[in-house]
Amino acid sequence: MTAPLLLDPASRRQPANLPLNRICARISKICLVLAIIGLITLILSVQTQVVGRYVFNDTPTWTEALALQLVLYITALGVAVGVRDAGHIGLESLVSLLPEWMRLKVEVLIHALVALFGAIMTSSGWMWTKLKWDELDPMLGLPAGLDYLALVIAGALIVLFSFEHIVALLRNEEVIPAWH
Repeated sequence: MTAPLLLDPASRRQPANLPLNRICARISKICLVLAIIGLITLILSVQTQVVGRYVFNDTPTWTEALALQLVLYITALGVAVGVRDAGHIGLESLVSLLPEWMRLKVEVLIHALVALFGAIMTSSGWMWTKLKWDELDPMLGLPAGLDYLALVIAGALIVLFSFEHIVALLRNEEVIPAWH
């Protein structure tokens, strides 16, 4: 009885190095930076709200609406980067148990389904963005459609990053996370 070759160095994939991979890595890093800036802004917004409420007994009206808006965009960017860095929910333990001839097909299928999910997110988000664009958020004075634009951005990035993974798999390469 032989041990499974799960950690066999010969079966490891080479790092993907197409222009598509470099572009996606750059986009992913930009998303991470924007999410970090958004998170810092969110913290400052909530702190402003708390200080206004408990110190000055006068809560600024825009802080809660801004915090909610930032949560949407931070989450959207984080989800997209999670897809690129393969941090999404996957079936790796089950896929690794499959025979080699079946493993590639299932991995491509998984990324294709994630891309389909991203496409549906983009389509639905765009529909809601257009429907709500003419309504103004009373607290921020910005279009209410901005809430749904986060879905469009995340969905489009999910499709792009899933496509990157599929191309890499077909070339027997591996997408290296952007934060490396």
